[in-house]
Amino acid sequence: MSPKPDRNEGSQPATGTDLAPRSPGTPTYLLLVLAMATVTVLVTGLSLLLIRHELRVEVAENLSQDLAHSVTSFENMQAERIAALDRENSLLANLPTLKALMTSRDDLTIQDGAVEFWNTSGNDLFALADSSGRIIASYQRGATSNGALRKGLASLLKTPGKHYLIDGNLLYACSVRPLFFGSQETGTLLGYVISGASIDRTVREISIPTGVEAAFLSRGQVVASTLEPVTLAEIMRQPQLLAGISGSAAVVESGSTRFLASAQDLSQAATEPLQLVVLKSFAPAERSINRIDRMILWVGGVALLCGAALMIVLSRILTRPLEQLSRSVRAFGTGNSDYRIPRYGTREVRQLSTVFSAMRHEIQDANRGRLEAERLATIGRMASSISHDFRHYLASIYANAEFLLTSRLPEKERADIFEEIRSAVLGSTEMIESLLIFSRTGQKISRCSESVFKRLEHAIALVRAHPDAEGVRIISRCEDAALTGAMIDGKQIERAFFNLILNACQTTRVDGEEPTVIAVLQVEDEQIVLKVADNGAGVPEGIRNSLFEPFVSEGKQKGTGLGLTLAHCIAAEHGGDITLLVSRPGETVFQMRITRDHALSSTDPSPQAKNHDRTLTYENH
Repeated sequence: MSPKPDRNEGSQPATGTDLAPRSPGTPTYLLLVLAMATVTVLVTGLSLLLIRHELRVEVAENLSQDLAHSVTSFENMQAERIAALDRENSLLANLPTLKALMTSRDDLTIQDGAVEFWNTSGNDLFALADSSGRIIASYQRGATSNGALRKGLASLLKTPGKHYLIDGNLLYACSVRPLFFGSQETGTLLGYVISGASIDRTVREISIPTGVEAAFLSRGQVVASTLEPVTLAEIMRQPQLLAGISGSAAVVESGSTRFLASAQDLSQAATEPLQLVVLKSFAPAERSINRIDRMILWVGGVALLCGAALMIVLSRILTRPLEQLSRSVRAFGTGNSDYRIPRYGTREVRQLSTVFSAMRHEIQDANRGRLEAERLATIGRMASSISHDFRHYLASIYANAEFLLTSRLPEKERADIFEEIRSAVLGSTEMIESLLIFSRTGQKISRCSESVFKRLEHAIALVRAHPDAEGVRIISRCEDAALTGAMIDGKQIERAFFNLILNACQTTRVDGEEPTVIAVLQVEDEQIVLKVADNGAGVPEGIRNSLFEPFVSEGKQKGTGLGLTLAHCIAAEHGGDITLLVSRPGETVFQMRITRDHALSSTDPSPQAKNHDRTLTYENH
C-alpha cells in the first residue's frame, strides 16, 4: 500500500479580522452642525408660522373692531347731521317770510321765493311741499331736479322716520319739518320744508381719520363710496360675498389687495333698499407682518451662522480627539502599534484613551507571548518532523561507510553502497536547503528578466533525477505567450515548480495505473499560470484546511512538510497564490499564479522551447 501524499488546501490562508480603514464617511462635526442647522431652521420656520398666524388673527380682530367703530361713528355723525338739519329746518319753518310765501298758494311764486331760502340754508338739497305732500319746489347742488327726486321726496313725506333719500346715484341725509300758520298745536298746516346733506361728505369725514373705506349700495348700484373706481368695480364683481355680510366681517379681494368688510342694513331709514359696506385694507398690516417676518428671518439667519460657528468650534473640540482615537484603533488593527493616542479632550475621551492604551499594551504583550509560544512550537514541530529523517540519513551514511572499510567487497557492491551514501547526503542537503529557504521567506526577493519555461524545464529535470520520481511519466506543455520573459526570482520560482511537481510525483503511486504528472504553463491577463495535475488518490480530507501550513504531512515516510508551504510563500512574494482546483481519486490539480511584473517580449526563449504545445516526456525505470 503506497503512502498517502502530503497535501494542503489550495485556498488563501486566513488573514484574521479585517481592521483596515474603510472609506471615510461624513465627519462627526459636520453631522452635528447639520443637526444644529436643521433644528435652527425648523424652530425659526415654526416660530415664523406661529407668529404670522397670531398676527393675522390679531389683525383680523383689530380690523373687525375698527369696522364696528367706524359704523358706530358713521351712525353717530349721521345722527348729529340729521339733528343739525332738524334745527335748521325748525328755524326756517318759523320764518314769517317763508310762511307768507307758502300762503300765496302759487307754485311759481313759491318756486321763485324758495331759491333764496335754499341759498340761505347752504344745504345740498332743499324742497318745499304743500300740506297734501305735493312737492312744489326742489333744488340740488351739482344736479338738476327731476321727477325721480320729486317721487323720492314724496315717499320721504309719506313715511315718517326715514332719513335717507336715494336719487339715482346720489344719497342724501334729510330732515322734514312741517310749516304751520300759528302755533303747531292750534295753527293751520301750510306745508313742509325739506333739507338734505350729501352722504359723500359725511363718509369722507369718517374715512380720512380712520383709514376705513365705505360704500353705500342700493339695488346693486353704488350711490356713495370712498373707494377708487377700479377697486370698487372689482369688489362689485363679488356680490355673493357682500350678500352674505351682515354685521359679521368677511374677507373680499380686489386684485392683490385684501379687505375685511362689514355691512349695515339701512333700508328701514331709507326710501329704497340701502346697505352700508365698510372695508379696511389688510395692506398696512401685511406690510407690518412682512417686516416682522424679515426681522425674524434675519435674526434666525444670524443665529444659524453664529450657532454653526460655535457648533463647529465645540464639535471640533469634542470630536477631534475621538477621531484621532479612532485612527489609533484602526492603525493598531492594521499592525501599526506606534500611532499616537490622544491625551487631550473631555474627561470621558481621556479615560477612553487611557483604557485603550492599557489594552494595546496588554495585546502587544499577549502577542509577543503568543509569538514566542508559536516559535517554540514551530521549533518543536520542526525537530519532530526532521529528526527521524536526519537519523535515517545519518544511520545510512554511517553503516555504509563501515561497509566501505572492508576491502573484500566486490566492485559492484561498493558502487551500490556509494550510491546509497550519495542519496542520503542529497536527502540531507535537500532538507537543510528547504529549512533555509523557509527561514528566508518574507525577505526582499531579487528579480530579473528570465524565461519561466526554462525554469520549468530545469525543475522537471531535477525532479526526474529524484528517487521519488522513478517510473513517473512527466509531461509539460507551454503556450506561446508563456515563452516570453518575466521579472522573477528564478531560483525561487524553480524551487516552487520543483516542490509542486515532486509533490505530484509522490502521490501517483496507484496500483494498476501508470503514474502520470502533467504540467501546463500558460498566460492569463498579466499573470503566468502553472497547472500541475496527477492521477493519484487525491488530497486527504484531514489536511485540506491546513494544507499550506508548515510541517503538515500525512502518510509520508519522509519529508519535512515544507514543500507546499515554500511554494505558496514564493507565489505570494511574486504577487500570486496557489490553489487546489480539483481533488478526487484519479485527478488532483494544483494551480500556481505569479505576476509577470513588466513582462518583456524581447526575451528570446531557448531554441528547444519554440514549438507550440511542446511536450517533454521523462520516464524513469
